[in-house]
Amino acid sequence: MRKVFFDIETRDIFEDVGKNDPSLLSISIVGTYDSETDSYDSYSQEEFPRLWKLIEQADVLIGFNSDHFDLPLLNKYYPGDLFKIKSIDMMAAVKTALGRRLSLKNIAGATLGEKKSADGLQAYHWWKEGKVQEIRDYCIQDVKVTKNLYDHIVKNKKIRYRDGQNELELAIDTTGWEDKGDHAMTFSLGF
Repeated sequence: MRKVFFDIETRDIFEDVGKNDPSLLSISIVGTYDSETDSYDSYSQEEFPRLWKLIEQADVLIGFNSDHFDLPLLNKYYPGDLFKIKSIDMMAAVKTALGRRLSLKNIAGATLGEKKSADGLQAYHWWKEGKVQEIRDYCIQDVKVTKNLYDHIVKNKKIRYRDGQNELELAIDTTGWEDKGDHAMTFSLGF
C-alpha cells in the first residue's frame, strides 16, 4: 500500500484572512513522505504538478489535523477532489478517543521523545522574510514526526500525552488504517 504522509505550511494566517477557514489561506510549502520510494520531498505552489502525480498514486494520505486543515486547503489548488482518496487524520483519531484535540508537539514529545523544530507561526514569519528553505526543512521535519507517530500508533495502538504535569496513555483505534484505499485518481495525469 502506497502511503503519502504530508504537511502544509501557509503564506498567511487566519488573522490575515479574517476567518478561521483553512481554504482561505495560501500555501507556501507542502512536505511529503512517499512510502513507495522511502523519500521526503517538498513542493511550492509552482511545483504542484509534481505533487499531484504523487498524490494521485497514493492509496492513503496521512497527516495530523489533515482532514480539517491540510486537505481543505490543498483541495482548493487541485483540479479534482482530494477527498476521494482515503485519508487518515491522526488528530481526529485522538479526538475520537479522548474527546478533545491534542497538538502534535504534545503527543510526539510524550510518545516518541521527539520535538518539533519550530511551529506554523514561525514558518509564516519565515515566508514573510523570504526564508523558503527554512520552511521546507521545517515542513519535512514535521512530516518525519508525523510518519514516526503513525508507525508507533500502528505498532502499539496507543499514544502518550501530557496533561498538565501528568503523562498519560491513550488507546487509539487503528481499524482500517492499513487497508488499501479504493479510488481512481486521474485528474492531472496524462494518458
